[in-house]
Amino acid sequence: MRPIVIAGNWKMNLDLGETRTLLNGILQGVASARKESTHVIVCPPFTSLSLASEILRGSAIRLGAQNMSHHDNGAFTGEISWGMLKAVGCRYVIIGHSERRQFYGETDKLISLKMKKALDHDLIPIFCVGETLEQRERGETETVITNQIRGGLEGVSTGEAARMILAYEPVWAIGTGKTATPQQAQDVHKVIRSLLADQFDSTLAASIPIQYGGSVKPENASDLLACDDIDGALVGGACLKAESFLGIVASANR
Repeated sequence: MRPIVIAGNWKMNLDLGETRTLLNGILQGVASARKESTHVIVCPPFTSLSLASEILRGSAIRLGAQNMSHHDNGAFTGEISWGMLKAVGCRYVIIGHSERRQFYGETDKLISLKMKKALDHDLIPIFCVGETLEQRERGETETVITNQIRGGLEGVSTGEAARMILAYEPVWAIGTGKTATPQQAQDVHKVIRSLLADQFDSTLAASIPIQYGGSVKPENASDLLACDDIDGALVGGACLKAESFLGIVASANR
């Protein structure tokens, strides 16, 4: 049985004081909101990872980062390595987020290098794929997703892929207030599972959690999570308030 994975991507938000306030709020409510098969992850900005690790120590909430370099170390100003993330307590890292692709020019090739680096060093990647509104309107959703999965997972073995989480995040639904209908999301998730079966095997495809990401809120989370191939949520804006994030976590219990 696949776990439900609820991950909060804080993006470039919250300083140290705000980090403490949010995490304390989540910790106070997560025990009643979460069931055993639901994995809860928070992904603060780099500057808050150390503090978050201290606050979350001994709790059921897991820590992730929003990005990492494909280099081990060196003269790469502004970059963060896998070793730095592990040293601060991260178990997860988001790779290939649409904002990294769109605003920072990350290619499928670069993303595949990051995937391999994370998997080689026992970090669990949350591998993101998704299409723009223009691509959807041109009927290119399946082609875009196919290319992103094939390119981003190039060189990744079946055994390595078994350790990843995948997130479908339609770019047109991120931070816009628009959300794919449960049926639209389910249709793409089913395609993704089929692509994973083609690239690896059906057993692996059936075991990988596939999250939906795109304006997920407590009000729509239950309907999304009720779909056969949707195994959680990669949450943006709604993860910045304890009440709304816990509401999404609670939806996994229904």
